[in-house]
Amino acid sequence: MFYLLPLMLERVGILIIVAFLLSRMTSFRQTLHHEDRLPAKLLLIVIFGVFGMISNYTGVEIHGGAIGSEIWQAGVQVDSALANTRIMGVAIGGLLGGPLVGLGAGLIAGLHRLTLGGYTAAACSISTILAGAVTGWIGRRFRRSDPGAPWRAVAIGILMECVQMGIILLIARPFDAAVQLVSVIALPMIVMNGFGTLMFMLIIQSILQEEERTRALQTNQVLHIADRTLPFFRQGLNPASCREAASVILEATDADAISITDREQVLTHVGAGSDHHVPLHSLATQLTRSVLEQGRMSVATSKEDIQCFHDGCSLQAAIVLPLQVRSGTVGTLKLYYTNPARLDRVQREMAEGLGRLFSTQLELAEAEMQSRLLKDAEVKALQAQVHPHFLFNAINTISALCRTDPDKARELLIQLGVFFRSNLHGARQILIPLSQELRHVEAYLTLEKARFPDKFEMTFDIEPELANLEIPPFTLQPLVENAVRHAFHGLGPHHKGSVCIAASQKGHEVMIVTADNGKGIPAELLDRLGEQAVHSEDGTGTALHNIRKRIAEIYGSEGSFRIVSDAHTPGTRVVITLPLHLAHRREMHA
Repeated sequence: MFYLLPLMLERVGILIIVAFLLSRMTSFRQTLHHEDRLPAKLLLIVIFGVFGMISNYTGVEIHGGAIGSEIWQAGVQVDSALANTRIMGVAIGGLLGGPLVGLGAGLIAGLHRLTLGGYTAAACSISTILAGAVTGWIGRRFRRSDPGAPWRAVAIGILMECVQMGIILLIARPFDAAVQLVSVIALPMIVMNGFGTLMFMLIIQSILQEEERTRALQTNQVLHIADRTLPFFRQGLNPASCREAASVILEATDADAISITDREQVLTHVGAGSDHHVPLHSLATQLTRSVLEQGRMSVATSKEDIQCFHDGCSLQAAIVLPLQVRSGTVGTLKLYYTNPARLDRVQREMAEGLGRLFSTQLELAEAEMQSRLLKDAEVKALQAQVHPHFLFNAINTISALCRTDPDKARELLIQLGVFFRSNLHGARQILIPLSQELRHVEAYLTLEKARFPDKFEMTFDIEPELANLEIPPFTLQPLVENAVRHAFHGLGPHHKGSVCIAASQKGHEVMIVTADNGKGIPAELLDRLGEQAVHSEDGTGTALHNIRKRIAEIYGSEGSFRIVSDAHTPGTRVVITLPLHLAHRREMHA
C-alpha cells in the first residue's frame, strides 16, 4: 500500500502539469469565465473527459496484491484492476461546469475505463458516471471563488473516492479479490486524489483571482483616465480639448499613439506617426469611416488594415472606437500600436471601456450645456425683450400703410411674421445658421425703418462661405436693437445712424463684428457691460450679459465677446470670436 503512494503521486503530478499548461492558455481561461454557455460547457466536457482518460491510461495495475510497473495501460487483464486518479478530473469538471459537464465528463471517462477491462471495470465505470452526476449537481451551488472552495472540493473528491471503494466492494467479483484490492488502493487513492484535487482547484482559483485582479486594475486605470480627461471632454470635440485628452490617454495606456476625430477630420494625433498624421486634415482611411457609419469598434492588426500610405509609418495595429452621443456617432478614438503583439485582449477590453466612458462624458457634457442654457430660460428672457411697444408700433405702422401703401403694408406683415417666427424658433435651439440670424435682424430693421425711414442705415459684409456658420440664437439682433434704441438716441435730427455687421474667417477662427456710429459708452459702464446686468437710464445690459454668458458656456476659452467703445469717440464695436471647427457642427442642435 505504501509503495503505491509515490506511484500515485507521480500520476497526479502528470495531471497537475497538464492543468498548469492549460491555465496558461487564453482559450481555457475564457472558457472558465463563460462556462454557462453551451460551447464552453461542451469544451469543458471534452477537457475533463480527456483528463479521466489520461488517468485511465496512466493508472497503476494491481494484480492480486502485487503492484505493476507499466507506465501506460493500454489494457487490463481480466483478474487485474487499476489504481488511478480518474475521479479527480470528473469531480472537478462537475464542480466547475455543473450537471451537464459532470455527467458528460463522467460518461467519457467511465465508458473509456470500461473498454480497458479488468474485474473492476463495471464498478469503476458506474462510480465514475455517478461521481460526475453528483458533483455536477453540487456544482450548481458551488462557489469556486470563495477562499474555502479548494478545501470543499477536496472533501467532495474524497467522498466520491470513498463511494467508488464501496461500489467496488458491492459489484466487483470475486469478492475476496475486491476486498484485497480496496485494502491496497483505498488509502493511496483517497490521499492522492484529495491532494490532486487541492492542487487543481488552487490553479483554477489562481486563474480566477488573476482575472479579478487584472479587471480591478483595468477598471481602476480606466476610471483614472476618465477622471483626468473629463475636464477636456466636457468642452466637446475640438482640437484643443482633444489634444489634452489624447496626451492623458497616451501617458496612461500602452498605446504608442492616440488619435481623436470628429465626423469630418482628425482633431488631434499624439505619439508615434505625428510627423505625417497631421490634425485638421480630412479623414483618410476607410477603417475610420466604417466605424463612423456602423458605430462599432474595429481592430486593425496590420499596417495594411490601418491604410496609412506613408512609407515610413511605424504604426502596425490599431483599435478604432466610436464616440457616441444620443445613439449617434460623433467621432472616433483611435489607439495605435507599433507592435501588433501588444494589442491583446486586455488592451481591447480597456479601450472598449474607455470608448464607452468617453461617449458618456460627451453626452453628459452636451446635456449639461443644454441644461445650463435653458435652466433659467435665458433665451426666453431675450425673446421676452421684444417690448409690447415695439409690437404696437409695428401694428400701428402697418395699419396706417394699409390705406396709403398696401404693398408696403403686406411686406411689413410678412417681415413681422418672420420676426416672431425667428423668436419662437430660436427659443428652441442651441445654435442656428448665421443666415437665419441675419434674417431675424433684417426683419427687425425693416419694421423699424418703416417708422423712421431716415434715422439709420444697415449694411452687411458677410463672407459667402460663412452663411451656414452656426451661432447661438439672439446674438446679433439684440446688438442691432441696442444700437437703434440707445446708440443713436439724442444725437439730433441731422445725424444718420449706421450699423454694419461683418463676418470673416481668420485662420481657424470666425470674427463677427457689429459696429455703429452712435454714442460711445462711458468707461465706468463699459467695464460692467456684458459681465453683469447693470442699471442705467438707457437699459439694464441684460442682453449683452446673456450673449457673453452663452458664448462662454458653449465655446469655453475658444470663444470671446468684447465691447470696444469710448465715451469721447463716436461708435461702438462688439467683436465676437468663435472657433471655426465648432461653429460648423450640426450635432449640437437640441
